[in-house]
Amino acid sequence: MTMRTFSVALALLITPLPAIAWEFTPVPICTLFHQDPEVAVMVTYDPRSGEYAIHLSREGGWPKSAVFSMRFEGPRGLTISTTQHMIEAEDTRTLTVRDRGFGNVLNGLNFSQRAVAVLGDLEVSVSLDGAAPAVEEFRACPNDQLVQGSLATVAQTS
Repeated sequence: MTMRTFSVALALLITPLPAIAWEFTPVPICTLFHQDPEVAVMVTYDPRSGEYAIHLSREGGWPKSAVFSMRFEGPRGLTISTTQHMIEAEDTRTLTVRDRGFGNVLNGLNFSQRAVAVLGDLEVSVSLDGAAPAVEEFRACPNDQLVQGSLATVAQTS
């Protein structure tokens, strides 16, 4: 993601807004977005790098902690944890986790009623009402043009 795109996304994430529906957009990269009163959630997939990321932004920032967990509550409850999360030292408002596989995250968002981000003693909940249709769009993100563009670049340099 370019720095300009990230800056715009961050501005949207930290601007206090009323809760909005879960939204999906395929450009500039596959993006799932939701603003809750306390936290904004942005999930991205960049087919060029094959990397997924979840960005959780809150005005109060995030404390330092060795382990970040996401608890999905509902009929198919699930808790996932990582030590690979990042919080920028200069701006602690956004916590980011990147990985090449996000099946558990997408399943949790799709099939649960609530997600709870846990970092140290801080627990921040996110409503998943209405998330399922946007998650399904995200899973089916049309990325064939980006993949073809990457292949064309490889073919030209060979």
